[in-house]
Amino acid sequence: MSILFENVTAVLMDSAHTVLPGAFVAVEGRTITSVGTVRPNGEFARVINGRGGILMPGLINCHTHTPMTAMRGYGDGHNLQDWLNDFIFPVEAKWDDRAIRACADLGLMEMIASGTTCIADMYMRMNIMGQAVADAGISANLCCGGVFFGDTFSPEACDDCAVQEDLLRTWHGHDQGRIRVDAALHAEYTSTPGLWEWTADFAKRNNLGMHVHISETKREHEECKARWNGLTPIQTLNKYGVWDVRSIAAHCVWTTPEDWSLMAKKGITAVHNPASNLKLGSGVAKVPSMRKLGVNVALGTDGVSSNNSTDLFEDMKLAALLQNGVLCDPLAMDAWAALELATVCGAKALGRDTGAIAVGKDADLILLDPDAPNLIPCHDAANNIAYAAHGANVKLNMCRGKVIYENGDFLTIDADKVRREVTEYALPLLFGK
Repeated sequence: MSILFENVTAVLMDSAHTVLPGAFVAVEGRTITSVGTVRPNGEFARVINGRGGILMPGLINCHTHTPMTAMRGYGDGHNLQDWLNDFIFPVEAKWDDRAIRACADLGLMEMIASGTTCIADMYMRMNIMGQAVADAGISANLCCGGVFFGDTFSPEACDDCAVQEDLLRTWHGHDQGRIRVDAALHAEYTSTPGLWEWTADFAKRNNLGMHVHISETKREHEECKARWNGLTPIQTLNKYGVWDVRSIAAHCVWTTPEDWSLMAKKGITAVHNPASNLKLGSGVAKVPSMRKLGVNVALGTDGVSSNNSTDLFEDMKLAALLQNGVLCDPLAMDAWAALELATVCGAKALGRDTGAIAVGKDADLILLDPDAPNLIPCHDAANNIAYAAHGANVKLNMCRGKVIYENGDFLTIDADKVRREVTEYALPLLFGK
């Protein structure tokens, strides 16, 4: 379908930080075909008048656990290890496929309505998540974070090996690559060298990316060093080939300058999760320092169980303000840097041809409401996006040229059914309510 956006303020997310008022952006099929201030020739099946509102690339959430919507606000007031062991893991043991699907759909609704067009999701029962993503119309890099605590590793002894292989067969490349599968380890502290080697080989054999939780807490970081003769999680896993493919390392709160040099050399993306890390008291990732050493840094929400929201606009604003406050430097993270984390840097992290408005890019676009009081006036589009906008300002969400959300309506998800399934089935199953 051919669609033309007209009279939009287009934030291109190019290296020149171009903003085009009164712009036209044309889409044919899944691809952007024209960008400029002159109306392109030809007829269009649909013309969308943005009325001066901001048109920008869709947001990319590089680390989340979508079905954990069920645990929004559950188990607050504990450190990461106690929160996981005493609250989250016991609830997760009760999951079934129907509940996972309901809560995944709820999470996808929240992200779509707040402007996300692509996610990197690590969780369990990922074939169910794959179907939810396929139906919802967004893009996703899906993975099952491998876990193994046994004394002697073999692929047969670790259920997650078979799960990853099945996920690859079922979903990798679905809908011309809209869904991709990445290899994954949950973390260094929840697995062993045998699984690290198997997962590294699995990724290389199948040309997959890698997704791992890294140095989220000081305790995790220091205990790894104690186990492995002073090596950090990044350095330990590097010895086993884990980072020999396109990789994303979630959190990286306690990573070191030596880690950052290795990450820059190997092309490992650090995924910053500011809200989750603050809520759990894990600390503040040194994002400007990582970027200065050449590390690609993207943005994630983590699960809503430790964030309470998947509105990536909130994390974008927090990412900028947090660094400026901690470093006592108002230029430590400016608006453009925050925007890059959520768009172009996320696209690079996930190996996606998106994150910018340019001819040939995937048509992943969101349109913000020009009448929203919090966006008036607009002296500077980037500042409005980074510091004033929130997910409720999203009027339209287009993924790969298909409008999947518009003016409050979900066009690919039965919202009423999802709400019923969550409240009448999933929550009673998980919490006995």
